[in-house]
Amino acid sequence: MKIIIADDHAVVRSGFMHILNYQNDMEVVATAADGLEAYDKVAKHRPDILLMDLSMPPGESGLIATGKIKEDFPETKVVILTMYDDEEYLFHVLKNGASGYVLKNSPDEELVTAIRTVYDGGTYIHPSMATSLVRQFVKKDFDEVETDPYKILSKREIEILPLVAKGYGNKEIAEMLYISVKTVEAHKSKIMGKLNLKSRPELVEYALRKKFLNF
Repeated sequence: MKIIIADDHAVVRSGFMHILNYQNDMEVVATAADGLEAYDKVAKHRPDILLMDLSMPPGESGLIATGKIKEDFPETKVVILTMYDDEEYLFHVLKNGASGYVLKNSPDEELVTAIRTVYDGGTYIHPSMATSLVRQFVKKDFDEVETDPYKILSKREIEILPLVAKGYGNKEIAEMLYISVKTVEAHKSKIMGKLNLKSRPELVEYALRKKFLNF
């Protein structure tokens, strides 16, 4: 099976490549450092499996790229590689078309098993996350109990939020909106505070969940 590895750390890409190329039924045909490059490599090589890191700053995140790739290349199956043992990330990557969710600190054998399971048409979820998945599907839609962002964010903050989530830097956003870098930084800080977000991955997940991003 043909495999592409997308991760922003060269050492990680090299390590996974060594593990997978050692298998007699797997071949890593390309690697990518961010979501945009992953899309281009999938378009060129049409792999059977794409191993996608969930968070790849400063380029486009794996969460965003997964949706785009599955829409345009549905035959490529995506296995998410992540350090996040988080039920909301799990729920949304599966909704965006991923077929596997593997923690980076898992044994090598688990990664190989996940790839073979997904290649054969199954879905692989890290065992510790199985309960979380069930919990998410039996819950009432959590969007209904969250504050409407349009009621708490300013018009400018609503413009900036999806740009940050898509991986644009402060300078790029400033140039796009014709405002200063300091103004962008101030708005980003207010957005994080108002929405009670602690990190960029949380902001990306929030933007996806609230449909601020179009794939």
